[in-house]
Amino acid sequence: MYMTNNVGIGFATGRKNFQNVLKAYINNWLEYGLINEQSIRLHLFIAYDLKYQNTQIEDYRNIEPSLKEMLASITYIGEQKTKEEAEILIARGLVNEKEAGLVFGEGYAKKRNSILYFAIKSKMDKLIFLDDDEYPVAVFKSPKEQIFWMGQSIVGTHLKFNSKADITHGHHCGYISPIPRIVFNDTLSEVDFRLFIETISNDIISWEKIKESIIENNGITYASEDIITNPATKEVAEINGMKFISGANICFNLKKNSKIPPFYNPPGARGEDTFMSTCLSELKVLKVPCYAFHDGFSTCGNILNGVLPVHFSPVHGNTEFEKNRFIRAALGWIRYKPLLLYITQKENYPALIEQIKRNLLQTLPKLCGYFKTNKFEQLLAELKYYDKNVQRHFTAFEETKKVWTKIIKV
Repeated sequence: MYMTNNVGIGFATGRKNFQNVLKAYINNWLEYGLINEQSIRLHLFIAYDLKYQNTQIEDYRNIEPSLKEMLASITYIGEQKTKEEAEILIARGLVNEKEAGLVFGEGYAKKRNSILYFAIKSKMDKLIFLDDDEYPVAVFKSPKEQIFWMGQSIVGTHLKFNSKADITHGHHCGYISPIPRIVFNDTLSEVDFRLFIETISNDIISWEKIKESIIENNGITYASEDIITNPATKEVAEINGMKFISGANICFNLKKNSKIPPFYNPPGARGEDTFMSTCLSELKVLKVPCYAFHDGFSTCGNILNGVLPVHFSPVHGNTEFEKNRFIRAALGWIRYKPLLLYITQKENYPALIEQIKRNLLQTLPKLCGYFKTNKFEQLLAELKYYDKNVQRHFTAFEETKKVWTKIIKV
């Protein structure tokens, strides 16, 4: 018997296949006994972005009646709903228009904040974020190189352990990284690529992990059988002022909602989960034994139809989609790198930025040569722009936290 009643499930989505993902998850909850568990009421919160893949409202609202019946409620969060909520808060004198714009609006961070806000307002006990490119299965590889799969009760696992923490955070497997497989040569050596990855990534991404997945395992990160067969929790340690989390396969204990910080990212950047990680020093964050399979290149959609791959082909970055996926990710990383360094290593910030510039000057021409595109040159210009505006972005981050504290206490 679980200790909670009202459980919010949040999706910040913009993909056309959302309905397929949602159907898979609802059937997963039915299979693992959560739908019929009398002590649990599951509530769906969908914050949708119509611009990301030129979708329509119906792509998110036309949920099959048989699936709707299994849920206690569904809250759709579009541009109009957040605008109306902001106007209510402004009318009550809690925030002004500029402050409301820090929390509600476009971008992943604000979409996640709107879900978190409406879940708190709706008196949810827990809120679990899931992503529309992650599936409730785990893939393993045996010592004999055989691949096998196991279903995952992501929601059930979080509910089992979340009452002991402020935040519970699960594991990820699959195509976690948007980095394609690299065949090192005279144009791009392993030394060059390692320098590039270490330059643009954050503290939690080690070269050893990247090398294992993209070079040795065809881009796949496999689940650990030991984590599933010997389930245990582990408190997330603080590293350089951060307790690293990701934006999905994560559960917030909303009974302590005043402690939960908001998401934030600089305009046009990602890293909303990374910046939240810098605010968790006083919170208990537990790693829990469940996996989500991340379909980072949208190549495994048939998993949702019950087709489990028996082998994985490497993603070489030969197609424009694969190449652009990597470039977009790299741009997202480099755009938030200045603010992350400013928050965590402010005393060394100028020297660190200059070193990043030197590293990019050394490695970007080689990436352009390897992938036969000059698009990687954008990274240096973006770094300079976000470095120039880092103080403004830091001020916005601090203001977002202050505004958030005001509106969730109401």
